[in-house]
Amino acid sequence: MLYQLSYVGETALGAEGGRVDPKRVKMVATVASDAESRFRPVDAYLKLLADAGLELTRAEEAAGDGEIGQAEDALDRAADALARLRAEWPAMNAPERSIVGPAAAPLRERLDRTRARLPRRVALSEGAPERDPDEEIDPVPAP
Repeated sequence: MLYQLSYVGETALGAEGGRVDPKRVKMVATVASDAESRFRPVDAYLKLLADAGLELTRAEEAAGDGEIGQAEDALDRAADALARLRAEWPAMNAPERSIVGPAAAPLRERLDRTRARLPRRVALSEGAPERDPDEEIDPVPAP
């Protein structure tokens, strides 16, 4: 629950240049609003942005430590969070888009930059097996 607090009471001027006497003024809640109903959608989007940012930080740290596999996993989790935001984009209203869009763009740039810094995985080429001269030969071939 969010409360808007206002000063109420007698507004007698104090002796010091028009200040209100603090003994005669109280602060009371004048407006109560349910935070859940007003901020739930944008809160969910901000949580996704935060998750993506945390995963990007983990990826950057792992890449800096040479842990390429961990960095790739964290980048994949960050990309998933951004993909969920992208899927929610049509359902967002204009004020939500004005918050989420500018916040998501730098995260996407960080993700792309970090992924570009990682070395590419190279698959082994296919070829004919070579016999190792030090390998022992089985005297009885398998049926």
